[in-house]
Amino acid sequence: MAQISASEQKGMQEIDLTTLSIQQLSTLKQQLDQEINLFQESLASLKIAQGKFQTSGETLEKIVPESEGQDILVPLTGSMYVPGKLHDTKNVIIDIGTRYYVEKDIEGAKDYFSRKVKFVTEQMEKIQWLGVEKSKIRDAIVEVAEMKVSQQQQQQQQS
Repeated sequence: MAQISASEQKGMQEIDLTTLSIQQLSTLKQQLDQEINLFQESLASLKIAQGKFQTSGETLEKIVPESEGQDILVPLTGSMYVPGKLHDTKNVIIDIGTRYYVEKDIEGAKDYFSRKVKFVTEQMEKIQWLGVEKSKIRDAIVEVAEMKVSQQQQQQQQS
């Protein structure tokens, strides 16, 4: 029998899919489709964040004492830059979120971005796992719904 088992999640219950009507199965499938789409959107957003953190960490590798005084482009927005000169090659100012900025030494900043990449990667793995589990449940729902539709058609043919 096809069942949804979420016993490892607190407050969840097990549902025997074969006891649900076709309409209930359809509604449940739609809800799962929405959840799966949300997971995919979340993964895309996290992938972008992961890439930004990785790029920031890689950029720090290029800041060496010999580069002091070199011309650089300073980002004002995502698409607007102004010319500048690199004066301090030992410290950087990093955005830690919601427009808060912190001055850190290069190694501290590298460590920060490395930890952020690790954290985002772990979150992505959790969301991917949840997406796979939801997809399995969705597939079971589709299978039961198809079985019920087939049974309904057979009953109509026999009548």
